[in-house]
Formats: sequence, C-alpha cells, structure tokens
Amino acid sequence: MTMRKRVAVAAAVLALGGGLAVLPSSPAAAAYTCRYSERGIYAYAGYYSGNTVQPSSTGVSNAGIEAQCLLKAYGYPPGTIDGVFGTNSRSAAKAFQRHMNLAFDAGLVEDGKVGPATWPWLREMVAITTSP
Repeated sequence: MTMRKRVAVAAAVLALGGGLAVLPSSPAAAAYTCRYSERGIYAYAGYYSGNTVQPSSTGVSNAGIEAQCLLKAYGYPPGTIDGVFGTNSRSAAKAFQRHMNLAFDAGLVEDGKVGPATWPWLREMVAITTSP
C-alpha cells in the first residue's frame, strides 16, 4: 500500500470515529408528558388509573410515570418524568408521605414507595390542588 493510500485510510478511520461505534453508556431518559384529569375526588395523569401497583425502581412502568406526574403536580419534584421510580422519585414520595402524616395524621409508612396506602392520598391531594 502506498503512503498516499495509508494516509487516506487513516483519515477515513479517524473521520469515522476510529472505526469504533461510540454509543452513550445508557439510553437517554425519555420525558413523558403529564395529562391531568379528575374523576370524582381523584386526579389522574393519563398513565395508570389504579391504586395498587407499586412503581418499579428498575424499569419504566405506567405506574411510575403516573406517580411521578402526580408528585410533580403536588409540588414534590421527582426529577425527569421517565417512569423509573429511582432515588429522586422515592425522595419526593417520602417527603409527600411525611407531609401527609404531619398535616393529616395519614398513617402512611414513610418509605418512598407509592403503594395501596399512598395512591389515594396522592390522587386526592392533587385533585384538590389542581381544581379551579
């Protein structure tokens, strides 16, 4: 191979990123849009309408998106609305539970998990807050 061809190949390899595919170490977090509505005394964000499923801390779930949207609406920012109930979401949920216990003696376990006891409180408080 001539020097000119070697230089051309080297330039092409460098231009293509050294021949290696450079990918992000983790996929970019998807941000979901919250679409609030009310039915009776409860608020919903359009992703999960139940009160029993606990959002996952390891994967995207509709319950995770729903809980994040409701926490955000009530003033407890969970970080990016991505459906993964990670550290920021659990901290927001724990602060919400603490507030409900102090303000209303709700009897919620302050564990940062949104489950059957926390869902109704979260849905009702968001409905009260977002009502005209």
